[in-house]
Amino acid sequence: MISENRILLRFTEGENPQSYDAYVAKGGYRAVRKALLEIKDRKAIIEEVKNSGLRGRGGAGFPTGVKWGFVPDDGQEHYFVVNADEGEPGTFKDREILEKAPHLLIEGIIIGAYAIKASEAFIYLRAEYRDAFRILKRAIEEAYQHGLLGENILGTGYTLHLHVYPGAGAYICGEETALLNSLEGKRGHPRLKPPFPAQKGLYGKPTIVNNVETVANVPLIIENGADWYRSMGTEQSPGTKIFTISGAVKKPLVAEFELGKVTFRQLIEYAGGLRDGSNLVAVVPGGLSAPILVGDELDTPASYEDVARVGSMLGSAAVIVIDDRYPLIQIVRRSVQFFAFESCGWCTPCREGLPWATRILRKIELGYGEPSDIDKLYSIADYIKGKTFCPLGEGAQWMLRKYLDVFGEKLLESAAHV
Repeated sequence: MISENRILLRFTEGENPQSYDAYVAKGGYRAVRKALLEIKDRKAIIEEVKNSGLRGRGGAGFPTGVKWGFVPDDGQEHYFVVNADEGEPGTFKDREILEKAPHLLIEGIIIGAYAIKASEAFIYLRAEYRDAFRILKRAIEEAYQHGLLGENILGTGYTLHLHVYPGAGAYICGEETALLNSLEGKRGHPRLKPPFPAQKGLYGKPTIVNNVETVANVPLIIENGADWYRSMGTEQSPGTKIFTISGAVKKPLVAEFELGKVTFRQLIEYAGGLRDGSNLVAVVPGGLSAPILVGDELDTPASYEDVARVGSMLGSAAVIVIDDRYPLIQIVRRSVQFFAFESCGWCTPCREGLPWATRILRKIELGYGEPSDIDKLYSIADYIKGKTFCPLGEGAQWMLRKYLDVFGEKLLESAAHV
């Protein structure tokens, strides 16, 4: 039987885990004292994070320390931004941290902001996370009360002010440049890159944008060292990952495993197995935009490199299990329709292509499909591929293409059961 390694989720356990006292009792805020009072050197902190191999936990998996190192040491204002706009369907890992271990996130923010010389930090929060907003505001107040935020933190002369900014419920603002536009009060449209946010981000200043889970790993790395962190996971995917397992399982849950040490089939078993009276069809490995895994692909180790090897992505590690209780065409149509609805409309392939694909899938779902519709859907995917500003359209067509590759005209047959 597989077992978890709860290095992050242990901070979510116990009575009132979101409180300052509970966090400190578990060793909280030791890392920030080590960073600011012992290590002191900002470049050394960035190097430690870089050596740990920590990869972004928001989806792309870009090395965190490398990203921090892109911020120029130019004397101008810098900003540190946390992407808490958790809108990927099936993903609820960040909510666990936001609602149950907010001080772990705050400590990571202090260390990260100090490392890149930022005196202002922002948490861009998903609009629907109202409980998280209230809990974060309280935790931030506690951090100010204990001298961990504000002026002259721990007597070092370092100043950091932290703000929570609720978004407006737009999925597109999970993309970092659209998030920055929204944070500035503009429409949430992605920006053309380069320049990247580390050079020109919020208000035109160098900015780091990291996911909640990414930042929550930072205090553990600083306190225990890069070698400790690298002792878990794989060479290319060190550390642990929080998985959210939902869909056609008996016990949907949030769990934490070392990267590459568990397969997707084992994750299904850990969640109680497939619900009674149904047969497994496919598994979404990393949020709705990740192409499905089928057959022997379910035995793929859950690491960034292994999932990429079978033509998908680990993404946010939102594992959605699909069975035959619902018509497959309905699942595909709803998936594409979600991305069509959430498209910001900035670029034509995404704005026009995804609604077009949704209409065709709906036609099939109603029983009026024909073989030529499958060819049209492939054409739409080709029309979108590589031609969009941000990953929304790209991910949607990639996901759709895998359904077409695996099931093809079986999608037409599944409409008979709608």
